[in-house]
Amino acid sequence: MNQLRLFTWPVVGLYALAFLSGTAVTGAPLDTVKPESVGMSTERLSRIAPAMQRYIDDGFVAGTVTLVARRGQIVHFEARGYRDVDSKAPMTRDNIFRLASMTKPIASVALMILWEEGRVGLQDPVAKYLPEFEDVEVSTTGDASGNTGSLEPPKSPMTVRQLLSHTAGLANSYIGNRTFFGEYIRKPPPTDTLEKLVQRLAELPLNYHPGTQWQYSLATDVVARLVEVISGMSFDAFLRQRIFEPLDMMDTSHFLDRSKAGRLASRYRAGETGRIVLADPGSTQSPLVSGPKTRFRGATGLLSTADDYLRFQQMMLNGGQLDGVQLLGRKTVELMFANHTGDMPVWVFPTGVGFGLGYAVLLDRGAAATPQTEGTVSWGGAFGTWFWVDRKEELIGLLMYQVSPNNHLSIRNDFITLVSQAIVD
Repeated sequence: MNQLRLFTWPVVGLYALAFLSGTAVTGAPLDTVKPESVGMSTERLSRIAPAMQRYIDDGFVAGTVTLVARRGQIVHFEARGYRDVDSKAPMTRDNIFRLASMTKPIASVALMILWEEGRVGLQDPVAKYLPEFEDVEVSTTGDASGNTGSLEPPKSPMTVRQLLSHTAGLANSYIGNRTFFGEYIRKPPPTDTLEKLVQRLAELPLNYHPGTQWQYSLATDVVARLVEVISGMSFDAFLRQRIFEPLDMMDTSHFLDRSKAGRLASRYRAGETGRIVLADPGSTQSPLVSGPKTRFRGATGLLSTADDYLRFQQMMLNGGQLDGVQLLGRKTVELMFANHTGDMPVWVFPTGVGFGLGYAVLLDRGAAATPQTEGTVSWGGAFGTWFWVDRKEELIGLLMYQVSPNNHLSIRNDFITLVSQAIVD
């Protein structure tokens, strides 16, 4: 029962050849090698399995997929438990997961592709491309409704860089009038487009003056809308043509065809005891398969497999290229992985963490109480997905499960520890 520990990282969260299990994966992104060949321990990586199994056996998660890659090689890749508990369908390595906020790094890369082409500037005012933000005002009380206190003009215009670093001032569901914000944003029917969602967001007062605070928000939805306006393409088409097809991420999309519905992991919520209760079945019954497919968001919404998401982050770890495809320049990746928030508190993390362009950045491992290396970038999704990229160790860790809320679990921290303790060289 010790796994029911408070987890402070964001909710907003393989063995060597002899240990590989689950469904065989075709077109795996990297070769699988003996851990010792890349400075990791087979025996120590074997500790991951029983740790994940305890969460499954105690009813806190249905199943997990865990993946570790170092120096461009997979050393651990395992599926455990169930894709769906009621049907006893086993979790497999090619199961498809709701990424939730792990959509954000991909959306951020999409905009940075356009930045590299000289089509948008990081210091450009957002209103240059989205005029609905031209007359936005700031609430003096941080109340998104604007009903208390007064409104005043922003001291400086909201910029593209501030959107990418969550310092743009946008109203959100974390600070301010949460009820009002949630009702206001959720009023439109699900058939509404990203354009309409962003227009509604622009009607709300800002919570704070741009550039003065870090507040998690729907800023990456605005990033996605910028991609649409600047490229002249729908966001989903841009992702498909400029990122997913070049990187061979063929199982990544906002919605699923019926042919892939059988691989969608069921989503669970935490019940009163913290144990799982079914929320969205992973089948053709899911709205991700049968519902309207009209809103393609950047802050959330993508579906993917562990394989596909590893391909994306390995591209970033490689300095913007994978398998001969140069998606970004090396200096662009360095810029995205730099801290853009100074000493602003990034309050979804412990102390010692800053934020780059689409990624959290570890600044002080002691303050954050993590074995990861300073400069490690990471992010997670509300439904239980999590990754980190440690450039110094040339290591990527990836955890996939589907439970929300999950801040009562320590599974992410446990996985970070289990992977880090297996590094021996």
